[in-house]
Amino acid sequence: MAYTKIHAIKATVDKAIEYICNPDKTDEQIYVSSYACTPETAAIDFKYTLDHCRENSPNKAYHLIQAFAPDEVGFEEAHHIGKELADKLLEGKYSYVVTTHIDKEHVHNHIIFCAADNIEHNKYHDCKQSYYHIRKLSDELCREHNLSVIIPGGERGKKYKEWQSDQNGSTWKTQLRQDINFFIKSASTYEEFLLLMRAKGYEIKGETFGEDAAKYISFRPLDKEHFVRGSARSLGKEYTKKRIRKRIEKKRERKAVIPKKDYSSRKIIDTSDEKFQNSPGLQQWAAIENLKIAAQSYNEAGSLSDLEHKITVKNEAGKSAKQSVVELEHRMKNLAEIIKYAEQYKDNRSYHIAYKKAKNPDAYFRRYESQIILYGGARRMLEQAGIKLKGLNVDKLRAEYQALETQKKELTTTYKSCEKEVWNLKRKQENLNRYLGRTQTDPVQEQQTKNKNHSL
Repeated sequence: MAYTKIHAIKATVDKAIEYICNPDKTDEQIYVSSYACTPETAAIDFKYTLDHCRENSPNKAYHLIQAFAPDEVGFEEAHHIGKELADKLLEGKYSYVVTTHIDKEHVHNHIIFCAADNIEHNKYHDCKQSYYHIRKLSDELCREHNLSVIIPGGERGKKYKEWQSDQNGSTWKTQLRQDINFFIKSASTYEEFLLLMRAKGYEIKGETFGEDAAKYISFRPLDKEHFVRGSARSLGKEYTKKRIRKRIEKKRERKAVIPKKDYSSRKIIDTSDEKFQNSPGLQQWAAIENLKIAAQSYNEAGSLSDLEHKITVKNEAGKSAKQSVVELEHRMKNLAEIIKYAEQYKDNRSYHIAYKKAKNPDAYFRRYESQIILYGGARRMLEQAGIKLKGLNVDKLRAEYQALETQKKELTTTYKSCEKEVWNLKRKQENLNRYLGRTQTDPVQEQQTKNKNHSL
């Protein structure tokens, strides 16, 4: 489990980085990493990028904290997860320093990244949506590393025990919501919904509308002493009587607009559920629906063997495209770092030359210390990357980056499309397997076999 929080740094970036890199907290800086900067010069690197930014925002950097549950993760693994989170979130565009603090019972990561990116020099926008994205990425990484995941934010108001029992479907409020949802789908009118709910055994009051009507509809199962209101506070805003009626009406409107029902993406209805046992009408309805679902799946599939072949082909295409995206992301991350250092090298080279020619080098260095340090660091990183400094062309590097970005977008569209197609094909396969019971013969395959035998 990892808890995340983020805040902006409006001043003293150097002090914040100094704090997170504290040797006493990072095992003598063993658990300190960085990208497109060094921990020692990060504040200067950030300032260089911010000076090129057109947005007038006071935020200089962001400080992201990722804290793990006590005794759940080792130091090395926690640091690796921190770097993965930074790479997934910042996509190789922002300089960052990530450290892992091991001095507390709970291991936690600190990620400080520049408020502006190195490619377009645009500011990072911190908002609720971006925070939820951070939490989602952190949760995904926790699952990948077999760590527990925090309870979803949508359930914030609930105690843990109640949330846990809801997950198991054991609370009667959860059962009530499930029954309401089920009968909204089954009913054609609000009155029919009430009839189905009463047939299920619920006592209902306050269901009418009008000036003298009760404000809330209330439900009580046979085995419960008290009613529960259909209010936003008790059950949720989707379970008020106005909303229930509106949901049924909207469903009817959709049916009127769409004359032909698409059954291809629907799942075979499981009639073993308790709801069907005491309702012959529902059983008949489910049987008809299942026949329609299976028929459409079969018409579109051709045969089970054809369907399996399509799934295999689309799966492989999707995996190949996704792997290509991962490889492109690595190349883009490396290229983004080179672009940043190439810009720093070109912008600050004149200061280096002037420093070498200065009559008083010490005075010149004190005046232009940041520029000279950035030049030296950029030159060293470019030489290590094997980049030729003579004739260095930043525009050409940027054009290469844009080409990679376009390629990545196209491949991302491809693999997402393949994933969607595989999902639809697997749904059809599941429907056919369940409907045929896997004991019946596939008619198309049977006919193909007959034709082959006849030709022999």
